Amino acid sequence: MTDQDSPQETAQDPLWKALGTVIDPELRRTIVDLDMVESASIDSAGTAHVKVLLTIAGCPMKGTISKDVRDAASTVAGVESVDVELGVMTPEQRGALRDRLRSGDGRVNPFTQPDNLTRVIAVASGKGGVGKSSVTANLAAQLAASGLQVGILDADIYGFSIPPMMGVTGRPTKLEDMILPQPGHGVAVMSIGMFVDPGQAVVWRGPMLHRALEQFLTDVFWGDLDVLLLDLPPGTGDVAISVGQLLPESELLIVTTPQQAAAQVAERAGALATSTGQKIAGVIENMSWMVMPDGSHNPVFGEGGGRQVADALATRLADAGGQEHVPLLGQIPLDPTVREGADAGLPAVLSRPDEPGPAALRDIASRLRVRSQSLAGRSLGLSPVD
Repeated sequence: MTDQDSPQETAQDPLWKALGTVIDPELRRTIVDLDMVESASIDSAGTAHVKVLLTIAGCPMKGTISKDVRDAASTVAGVESVDVELGVMTPEQRGALRDRLRSGDGRVNPFTQPDNLTRVIAVASGKGGVGKSSVTANLAAQLAASGLQVGILDADIYGFSIPPMMGVTGRPTKLEDMILPQPGHGVAVMSIGMFVDPGQAVVWRGPMLHRALEQFLTDVFWGDLDVLLLDLPPGTGDVAISVGQLLPESELLIVTTPQQAAAQVAERAGALATSTGQKIAGVIENMSWMVMPDGSHNPVFGEGGGRQVADALATRLADAGGQEHVPLLGQIPLDPTVREGADAGLPAVLSRPDEPGPAALRDIASRLRVRSQSLAGRSLGLSPVD
């Protein structure tokens, strides 16, 4: 905003109105709201001159922001061409932006605050190799595509795999002492994998794992999320316990395969809820069958594992005085398109939505949109007053 322009004048200016539709991909707010537009005007020749201040000189989203500014300014009547100048915020401007984003709360866990409305779902499994991470990535992409604000925290510190599945590369931007998650297909993504070199192992003991998870919750600017998905490591180790402590209102989503051995291990992962007090959002059975050329289903890994886990957990939780029903949210067939999407960094629910595997994942995502305690469709016992 220029010194001679008042906020009221700027708000009525067609060019500024158009720029108010441009979203910063990392902060997920408009560049006008973030005070990133230093000046904007149209000269007598019809050229729109816009100067945008990036948070840092090497902002990975500068190409996207520049293109979006050009596209938005081009829609304004009388604009024949657009000249975009990219500058960089001063340390004072970055500090002011950080303070405004944090709303004066400082370094706190936003998901434990009284006014938090984010649904936190921790995706867990008893053992590795059941497709937990690919399920997480596809559910996040589908929920975001349906209009929700979604984030993924890759909490599998040793076996992180979410960034490549979501097409995210490079290191995240730092705004003073605040870390900005990287955008991937409309999802805010954060992982320890963004901070280590390819092939580098993370060799940490329990206390370091807890501290890393805590820092990802307090130092990362997640914004106003509808859903935060955590991709947990398999089993009931340090990270799973830390999630129960740091996010006591989070729900567990258990992923298993049909075979009995995997189901028994998955049941132990879900049983953690009896110790942490977490609720279980449901069970997903992955690799349920292979669709044969004639359309029949070949249960390569057996049958019934998902139902077994859901029923066993419901009994266990009910005996402990907790929830009495654990839903089997869906069964996902073996489908090469899911693996291909993960390898390409483009979740299959976006690239091949009608194939059997992605279609099952989309259905599960739609079920997750509705909380089990929702009042939707239930009578409130009210009668109209005469």
